Amino acid sequence: MADPRLAADLRNRRAFLALLQDERLLRLRELRCLHAFPLLSQPGKISRKLQLQTVQVSGGRAAWAATAPDNLELTPDEQAKLEKPAKPKKTKNGSGPQFVRLFGPLLDAMRTLGGSAEPKQAYEEVAKSPLVTDEDLKATNKNGLSKYENQVGWAKFYLAKAGLIDSKKRGVWQLTAEGRETHLDQEAAYALFRDIHARYKTANEDEADEEAAPTDEDVGELFDDPNRRFWFVGAVWNGTDDQTERFFKEGIWQNGYHDKFIEHVERMKPGDRIAIKASFVKKYSLPFENHDKPVSCMRIKAIGTVTENMNDGRTVKVDWRPLDDPRDWYFYTYRVTVVEADASDELARRLIQFTFGGQKQDYDFWLRVPYFAKKYKPRPASATEIELEEEEAEADIEEADVTSYDVGNILSDGCFFAEDILNSALSQLQSKKNLILQGPPGTGKTWLAKRLGYALIGTKDRAVIRKRMRSIQFHPSLSYEDFVRGWRPDGNGALSLIDGVFLEAVEAARAEPDRPFVVIVEEINRGNPAQIFGEMLTLLEKDKRSEEEAIELAYRHERGERVFIPRNLFVIGTMNIADRSLALVDLALRRRFAFVTLETALNESWRKWCVDQVGMDAADLALIQQLMTELNEEIAADRSLGGQFKIGHSYVTPAPGETIADAKAWFRGVVETEIAPLLEEYWFDNLDKAATSKARLLQGL
Repeated sequence: MADPRLAADLRNRRAFLALLQDERLLRLRELRCLHAFPLLSQPGKISRKLQLQTVQVSGGRAAWAATAPDNLELTPDEQAKLEKPAKPKKTKNGSGPQFVRLFGPLLDAMRTLGGSAEPKQAYEEVAKSPLVTDEDLKATNKNGLSKYENQVGWAKFYLAKAGLIDSKKRGVWQLTAEGRETHLDQEAAYALFRDIHARYKTANEDEADEEAAPTDEDVGELFDDPNRRFWFVGAVWNGTDDQTERFFKEGIWQNGYHDKFIEHVERMKPGDRIAIKASFVKKYSLPFENHDKPVSCMRIKAIGTVTENMNDGRTVKVDWRPLDDPRDWYFYTYRVTVVEADASDELARRLIQFTFGGQKQDYDFWLRVPYFAKKYKPRPASATEIELEEEEAEADIEEADVTSYDVGNILSDGCFFAEDILNSALSQLQSKKNLILQGPPGTGKTWLAKRLGYALIGTKDRAVIRKRMRSIQFHPSLSYEDFVRGWRPDGNGALSLIDGVFLEAVEAARAEPDRPFVVIVEEINRGNPAQIFGEMLTLLEKDKRSEEEAIELAYRHERGERVFIPRNLFVIGTMNIADRSLALVDLALRRRFAFVTLETALNESWRKWCVDQVGMDAADLALIQQLMTELNEEIAADRSLGGQFKIGHSYVTPAPGETIADAKAWFRGVVETEIAPLLEEYWFDNLDKAATSKARLLQGL
């Protein structure tokens, strides 16, 4: 009996076959694999060997049918081989697992069921396949269970490993975007099986049909309770005092800090899963090729279940299961003492399944994640890239030892705003995820934006900041293709799809979810924010920062690719509200950002800094303060201008380390070269007024 998929598609392929009359039997075997063509857009899902057994269709089947010959000119033997269903290949000990033949029927059944179904529905639909006989449905395995249902279970397991079926929701199987587009015949199915089996070694290949298939509960039960949290915690206090054995003995885990992570501990509840981990960096003896670059490693030493929260912000009771052989996990690691893994993120789910479900880590998958693929590629020739890589490696190894930075450091660096204003701005940034500092020119918006970023990250160490903070200035020529993703010359006479600054930051933040990353956008309204952000504008919203809210981009690297902004990526923008030439910020952007308005700060903090840092005379500073305050009052009272046009304190603040022997002479120079031209711009239609204001400043000296 002819394979129904081949028969249904035969005419569409005649033109293709007519071009391949040489070596016909080889081409017919390739033809059976045409069903698997979408997998080629997911090279990470299958091995190179499987890709070579797969033919990609680019022109569409309808185009073939229009030119297909009526007679394929096949010999009787060739026709018989075409119509004969392919058999599983032989292994060294006999025939391959019988469940492999159900890969294609299971995908077909799921499509028939609308892409989502309960296991029972899938069993019933697959049973309609001509490959399933009455004997198959009646047979039982050595455990007395339905052999057929066990085979479907194994088929689902392997298709899930290939990324074609997902079971995030307990008791429901669902086709992924790749699964919806993938069609497998027997040879392609067997090649996929061999590829997945080689990486996971889940069962003895010759006995797999008799072994019980992994159920959704084996891993899915981890996610059956949507309120269950997954915690990764440290057990070393003060850098050297390991509390692990005490925790095991007393059946607890305890926070070693009295002023940190209290809110995390308060959220732990009975039923949550918890693991003790230790993070470090490895460079040698790794189970994958790292090109002599340091790799972050996290050792899982014990796992357990929270049984009670003592409600003291420090202690929870835990039913521990120490691991006799600790397990090492690479790439996506947590360095912070207490971290809640985000179960909605595929990367975190893989860690959770490794830690609490006993699954193996798929190194090939992680080396294909864009951030790690770039990080662990062969060493580049560019001196700049080598320098950046070495700085990143230094940051990975020494980040725990860098000098801390907080609001107090912002004040000591020369900030003239009150401490409560800084704390409020930092709190708004942490809560809203996106913050815009707006104000008149010269109020230190960019200066403060960077230091808020330092405080959020916790240090201003150069290596750490270069890794975790990106800065860009918007301007009229900047586009979505520059900022997010677009086609750009690759230096070889061709165009390549390249990620911009923002998407690179997204990838980096997602790869290191326990640490904050910052993107600073200077002059955010100097370009067209809605056009530059594109789809990212929707994803910026803090309630949409999860994989469940991921959307497709205008330009995709692969079919079905979706992107979201992780919760640990923060955006700080600066906005000049006085420049008439700048674009107005639309309401959609305003809704996604918290706004902090900075005023001119010619106050006691400013005077003290000028005296202490540059040696200016206190009496001269008082005079400068008086003159500038009077000018700003005049500007604010002008109906054509207003308060947003006040002149900021940066105009009259010397650079750190500068020595000012004559403050009046220095101020006179500032008036002539900086303030007067600005006043002429303000009052371009009344230059006499600008001249009068300038004269008033100079006469006061």
